Amino acid sequence: MTTDQEQPRGFLVVFEGIDGTGKTTQADLLARSVANEGHPVIRSREPTTGTYGQQLRDSASSGRRSPEQELDLFMRDRAQHVAEVLAPALAAGKVVILDRYYLSTAAYQGARGIDPEKILQANEAFAPIPDQVFLLELDPVAGRRRIHDRGDGDGDLFEGEEELHKVARAFAQLDRAYIARLDGTQSVADLHDAIIEILENNLRWPGRRRV
Repeated sequence: MTTDQEQPRGFLVVFEGIDGTGKTTQADLLARSVANEGHPVIRSREPTTGTYGQQLRDSASSGRRSPEQELDLFMRDRAQHVAEVLAPALAAGKVVILDRYYLSTAAYQGARGIDPEKILQANEAFAPIPDQVFLLELDPVAGRRRIHDRGDGDGDLFEGEEELHKVARAFAQLDRAYIARLDGTQSVADLHDAIIEILENNLRWPGRRRV
């Protein structure tokens, strides 16, 4: 019989990048692939729909708060998300797939003048560290075009062209061993295949092919 102490930690996959890179599409595809293979999977996103996350979503249309206020809300939202969703799912051995996590906080708040490395370190002190991050890279102009084409108009206050250029530069400077940078201009199918290939080379990935 397997005890709680013997239960292996689950696997945390995160999709990051500026808006319009296809993060949500790829996260959904991966979640379906994992479920089809018979592995328990949790699909989530940040900001959440909780109290703090909703305040952040509202600010995207009503007016952005100061960098410090935004950062505080992101941290509160994430702490609640970790306690209520992420930690229990990983403790149960599930695959957790996130659309945005603390790298987005580091990039978006870093673009507003807060030290990204300090943000990363503050989050890594309490939030589960990802097993794999896929950072989808795309020119901000193309990202804005995709936002418009999907029917979101010109995007929200987090998605202005000048803002996206700053965020893209901040993402480019993030340095962690678990980050895999992928060309967001690839087709949906090719990008999904590249993601699966990288995961299958990860020793902890539950869907890894055994030779």
